[in-house]
Amino acid sequence: MIHLIKQAKPIRPPSTGRKRLANLRYVYTLTAFVSLGAFLFGWDQGVMAMIIADDRWLKLMQPANDWSVGFVISIYNIGCVIGAMTTGYFADACGRERTLSLASTVFIVGALLQAASYTIAQISIGRFVLGLGVGAYSAGVPLYISEISPAELRGRIVGIELMILCFGEMVVFWIVYAFYFLNSDDWWRLPLAIQVIPALILAFGCWTWVPPSPRWLVAEERYECALEVLSRLHGSEAAELEISEIRKTISEEQVTTQASWSDMFRGPVLRVTGLGVGIQMFQQITGTNGIFYYAPSLFKKGGITDPTMANLATGGVGVVLFLSSWIPIFYFDRFGRKTWFQFGLIGMFSALIGICVLQQHAMDNPNSPVNNAIVIFPYMFFTFFNMSWSSGSWAYAAEIFPISLRAKGNALCTASLWISNFVVAQVSPPIESATGYGLYVLFAIICVVAFFFVRFALVETRGRSLEEMAELFGIDENRKPQDIENSVRQGLLQSNLRDEDATLVDDESENF
Repeated sequence: MIHLIKQAKPIRPPSTGRKRLANLRYVYTLTAFVSLGAFLFGWDQGVMAMIIADDRWLKLMQPANDWSVGFVISIYNIGCVIGAMTTGYFADACGRERTLSLASTVFIVGALLQAASYTIAQISIGRFVLGLGVGAYSAGVPLYISEISPAELRGRIVGIELMILCFGEMVVFWIVYAFYFLNSDDWWRLPLAIQVIPALILAFGCWTWVPPSPRWLVAEERYECALEVLSRLHGSEAAELEISEIRKTISEEQVTTQASWSDMFRGPVLRVTGLGVGIQMFQQITGTNGIFYYAPSLFKKGGITDPTMANLATGGVGVVLFLSSWIPIFYFDRFGRKTWFQFGLIGMFSALIGICVLQQHAMDNPNSPVNNAIVIFPYMFFTFFNMSWSSGSWAYAAEIFPISLRAKGNALCTASLWISNFVVAQVSPPIESATGYGLYVLFAIICVVAFFFVRFALVETRGRSLEEMAELFGIDENRKPQDIENSVRQGLLQSNLRDEDATLVDDESENF
């Protein structure tokens, strides 16, 4: 069955035989296209926030209590855990791009089940199935784009994925807000159904157009195909050095490991697993989805009692997410991963304290116009979160594992994120009901813990190639340093990328 799914056609070079420069446009185009998975990820992160707060939906579904509403949100995350964990197997067996195509098929089924539901049980089943697809997207998209990206641009490339994810979050907020005003009890079905369209486009494109990852092709011993894909992406000269390095790395790892799941918890790899799982866990439990999923309730308890105004303020969250997602695209690779994580935590902590202060003010002064200032602090939180943790944790988890364990490692780290997401989504409503702004005090304390984790546990990976990670973490201590070869490769990549940037500028000047 697997051999029918994975891409097996030869990937041949053009007949001209000329040396090629790095094709930055091609790298960005592939990144943007497969990031349709991130767009759908963002869509389903935001689509339910206004729906579960709407009286028409509540009247139809009749949830028993806050735990029932939390379950509708959180069961999706359980599906995401399973989807992320199975991505490791399918990405290695079928290829990264074909796995994304399969994920899209599952996603479509889940979306249609959601849109056709009439009970809490039915919509929960739909969200679980949908989560299987989203979980595969969340693990598969960063895995693929990290393997087609030059080390010098990896942070920017993952930042583009984040921007597209946030674009999905922004678009869905306003789509739901528009449908909210329809004079129909079934208005909420439309934003759940129309996401099938981009999923169909992604499924078809990943099956027919998106090339396999060059590192997966090398693992499949399809060396000529891998060289051709690398040449299209990074240029001919850099590709020849890269494929030599990838082949050597994979051959050495195959001698020392069979790449089983148990290897994730042995020797120095255990440290890498702990860092990857930890960084993805903290990405969730520092408060992002505790605010995001229940933003209308946050604004209501902060003194914005008009449901329409609360929904409008929630739509503003999507705009802030999209605008702030451009920051890491241009600046993330200029500073170290640890610098961004720590800077983000300081801003997130400050915003959480601001939410606590304003909610207490609203309790003491329910009719005060000052209560409208509550919108500032969620917007501030997501600005700092987006420029640091939102893209940074995905980039870090996708890059730190050795090649033979990268698919499984990325799947495990993504699963830890979704498990943490499930816990946050499930417990946030009852904790908020019982303690009020105590929920945000808890998130602030976790931010402090995360700061010390980053400060003293994390290993800096900025500017390192994927093939250098084993050496960086001491996984292969007998491997000889390749500083000269890496310097040559990076120099060629940087030179080719500068040439490509210059070409892009010239083309834009001519068009202008």
